Amino acid sequence: MKSLSAQFMNKQFLKFLLAGGLAAMINFGSRFFYSQFVEFKIAVIFAFFTGLVSGYLLARYIVFEAGDHSRGKEAGYYILVNLVALAQTWLISVVLADLVLISLMGQESGEAIAHFIGVVFPVFTSFLGHKYFTFASK
Repeated sequence: MKSLSAQFMNKQFLKFLLAGGLAAMINFGSRFFYSQFVEFKIAVIFAFFTGLVSGYLLARYIVFEAGDHSRGKEAGYYILVNLVALAQTWLISVVLADLVLISLMGQESGEAIAHFIGVVFPVFTSFLGHKYFTFASK
């Protein structure tokens, strides 16, 4: 296996960052839409799944070559890796919002910044999960 720095210092990771950045913007932006209809904690989850669909399509067609899995298994593995990211995103977003940022900045700004940090955090674990699990080749 490559060194940790070599895992992230390459063209594929750059493409992952760009594709993931676009999916993260979709995730982040859609949370404001969902917040019009449901509370913040639920809107974060809805937004995550909106970003998940766009992220899969971008990763599948731009970042990774087709692996050994069928399309259905690949999509299932993609969801599994991202459920771990969802747990990270939700926990960080909610904990930062509830325990720190809302009291410092008010509800809207505190929630927005907490959610942004929560979305950015799992970039590295997700890249490795998708590279060696979702889109893996023998």
